[in-house]
Amino acid sequence: MALITLRRNLCHISDFWIPGTVAALKIYPADNHVRKIVKDRLRVWFCSLQPELFGVRFHHSYCKNFHSENGNDLHPVAEPWFSGERKWNRPEQSLKNEDEETPYRRLNSCTSPEEVLSFISTLDTLPVSVASAALHRVCEVGKGYDEQRLPKGILENSIFQALCCQCERDPSHLTSAGLVTVLQSLPMDPPSTLMLSLVAECQRRLQGGRLEAHHLCMLGESLVRLQGSGCEALELVLCQLQCENLKTFAPEDIVAVYRILQACPEKVDKHQAFLNAVNNFTLSIVPYLSPKSVSHVLTALVALDQTHALPLVIKLGKSVVRYIPRFTNEELRKVLEAFLYFGHSDRFLTEALERHVAALCLSLDPDVISTVMEYCSRKRILSKPILNMVAETFVCQSEKFSPRQIAESIEPFGKLNYLPPNAPALFRKLESVLVARFHHFPPQLLLKLLHSCSLIECHPVNFMSKIFSPFFLQRLQGQGKESYLDKVSLAQVTQLFMTSVLECAFYKGPKLLPQYHVKSFLTPCCSLETPLDLHLYKSVVTGLIDLLGSRLYFASKVLTPYCYTIASALR
Repeated sequence: MALITLRRNLCHISDFWIPGTVAALKIYPADNHVRKIVKDRLRVWFCSLQPELFGVRFHHSYCKNFHSENGNDLHPVAEPWFSGERKWNRPEQSLKNEDEETPYRRLNSCTSPEEVLSFISTLDTLPVSVASAALHRVCEVGKGYDEQRLPKGILENSIFQALCCQCERDPSHLTSAGLVTVLQSLPMDPPSTLMLSLVAECQRRLQGGRLEAHHLCMLGESLVRLQGSGCEALELVLCQLQCENLKTFAPEDIVAVYRILQACPEKVDKHQAFLNAVNNFTLSIVPYLSPKSVSHVLTALVALDQTHALPLVIKLGKSVVRYIPRFTNEELRKVLEAFLYFGHSDRFLTEALERHVAALCLSLDPDVISTVMEYCSRKRILSKPILNMVAETFVCQSEKFSPRQIAESIEPFGKLNYLPPNAPALFRKLESVLVARFHHFPPQLLLKLLHSCSLIECHPVNFMSKIFSPFFLQRLQGQGKESYLDKVSLAQVTQLFMTSVLECAFYKGPKLLPQYHVKSFLTPCCSLETPLDLHLYKSVVTGLIDLLGSRLYFASKVLTPYCYTIASALR
């Protein structure tokens, strides 16, 4: 074995002195294994240096002293000056520890389930601790973006199943993180024996208070999927979560809390104080929520009927404006449904929707189109870019739309009193679809669609004979003991009949039977007439009184022979 001597000015750099090397040579001079280790360590260090920076001389390893090139003495070999000698006094123990840690380091470097399983297949023996760590790593790297469960190919892998058998016999070797990760990654239907073993271990740790907030959230979601909202362990999870400091929760933990509570709405009253605290805390982390998390939170707020959490809804709405291009179709649909539920809308959201719709145009999913149109209709948003795009998409891709989606996409044109530039092509396409698929439409849906068309003077003359037929009216009424025609449907049928009389004099088909006529379109629940503007009405009444001198000369809310109501009419 040789020692390396360098120039004096390089001998004192920290990288040169490898702790324990010289001492190990003196203490274990005959140990070839140690010599090999030291030689390897020196070789790695030596090769990493640039050879042109220094000169090298070799001396025998058993020299009492070694010298620099200028002859000055350095520290004796027998008296090591470095602090790391103690670590090398027992090299066999150190090597043993390194050998034990090698599988764990290798597992942590794996980035796919296949890589983990391939490494496990090379091991001669598989201790339970290594099997537990491997199973944790497989589940950790194997979960997809949209799906928390492992792919079928991994679940059916023989090595993976061997890991499951090892952990099933003794799940105590799994860390808390590994325990809940594996539990969340395995399929719940049907529950396996491994799943039941993991749940039992989770409950033991839960009762002992050994789970952190993050692990409690993951466990709660798994219990909801596996045992439903009525299990006792879930109640214990919620109680322990309430004892945690919300400031220590990560954004994904807050989202998990919402999902847990969403799964058991019957417990909301009991945990409303905790939910209020979560709502208030979520206000501070909204900027850190991902698009998927924003969608989850809004959906949970709807399910939990948190109508008093409007500040949170409004703040989430600001994030939605920024995230609209990044939402999936399903996430965007749920976000808009939540805004409809809470009655939230603003012009920035409308503008963002317009940009998103214009960017995607014909590639938008019909379900998203119908939801966007419902949002515009119910919030009375006349957005010409959105309406024009929907009209163009329907003309080009009508076959992709279901009957429900067709009705929800076309009906807002009538409610908003808007005809798109391609109106002739739009209604020709609609007519051809109705002719081909008339009996596929539910009667109420079809009636709403045709009534909406009549509001923008696109009268469905070719379908009036079918609408007024006793067969259709019987379908509209339904069957059973509680079958009846609601007032809104009767008003819509009557209005279509009035259209055929007043606007389509050339129509000579069947008429609506008198017993189906309504006397007024002004119904308490949902009027077909434009809502009365009270401010304008009071101004008109005041002006008429000043002009005529008394209310005796005019009347209010006068019903005409054609079922419409006039706000004010002279006597």
